[in-house]
Amino acid sequence: MGPLSGVKIVELAGIGPGPMAAMLLADMGAEVLRIDRVEPADLGVKKPLKYNLLARNRKAIALDLKDPASVRLVLDLVAGADALLEGFRPGVTERLGLGPDACLARNPKLVYGRITGWGQTGPLAHAAGHDVNYISLSGALHAIGGNGQPPAIPLALLGDMSGGAYMALGVVAAILEARGSGQGQVVDAAISDSTAHLATSFYALVQGGQWKLERGTNVLDTGAPWYNCYECADGGWISVGPIEARFYAQLLKRLEIDPATLGAQYDTASWSQSREVLERVFRSKTRDAWCALLEGTDVCFAPVLTFTEAPEHAHMKARGTFVEVDGIVQPAPAPRFSRTRSATPTGPQEPVTKGLARVLAGWLPAEALKSLP
Repeated sequence: MGPLSGVKIVELAGIGPGPMAAMLLADMGAEVLRIDRVEPADLGVKKPLKYNLLARNRKAIALDLKDPASVRLVLDLVAGADALLEGFRPGVTERLGLGPDACLARNPKLVYGRITGWGQTGPLAHAAGHDVNYISLSGALHAIGGNGQPPAIPLALLGDMSGGAYMALGVVAAILEARGSGQGQVVDAAISDSTAHLATSFYALVQGGQWKLERGTNVLDTGAPWYNCYECADGGWISVGPIEARFYAQLLKRLEIDPATLGAQYDTASWSQSREVLERVFRSKTRDAWCALLEGTDVCFAPVLTFTEAPEHAHMKARGTFVEVDGIVQPAPAPRFSRTRSATPTGPQEPVTKGLARVLAGWLPAEALKSLP
């Protein structure tokens, strides 16, 4: 099931963006085989394995990639695959004998996907780093946060997870091209590149004089009082974002605020006063009360939900945005396809060290399966 059904991908297990890319591809129907270390890589979540959701939807085997026999097995798997994914530092797979040259020699149509923080080239290519560093260099982190406040780190969503999504997109694009040209290629996915790419429109706004570099002074960075989050009487939070004048007018009407008492919507000189008014009004009712009044209207409103609350929201339930697998509530595959729908995810599997023939059936010829442990 899924639009990528029939696509075969070998994943050299890693952490963060690599597993994210593999999960996306597997969610869309690709047959992804995860090759873990004999001592499994830490995917960022403590055991038990069922909580390592980025490892869902695929079978796994464990190999010692320093063992020549294991390297030969990976190359045999690569020979019948559409793509290989890896997230090591530049040069690591080459030293293992599994670099692009070795793999493309076995399969000239192979797409070799590489995801790193800094990319395969450049002065920082071999330096260690993590999400916060990559989004810092892209310019994006500097813009996130309130006025007079330090940059606000947006979890690992903007860098690692979006980097994995870029990797998945690049791999799919290269597979499509290879089916026409008969030639594979390397996809160099750098998190610092992808984060910068996500910020394309903001680079344009800055150069066009429509975005200030000072945090918390623009429409989309908490500067505008009508595009912000507010605390309610019960300590809950809500968000409003009526950028358009007609939606802003509806918000003020429902809040029973006379527009004449506030400055023009885009008059930055009046934003401080408007914020004080909105803070006072929103603190007058509970979050649920504001939901009853504003949710589903055109004022651009939503409650700020926690990770435990979001799956229980009526809209999320109606759309099936979350599913429960083996007792673990998790986001369902996205996006959605009208005809080639993605299957309900399967839980993460422990990597197999024995009985490899059962796992690798369909990947290798029958004769080759007989020699496996």
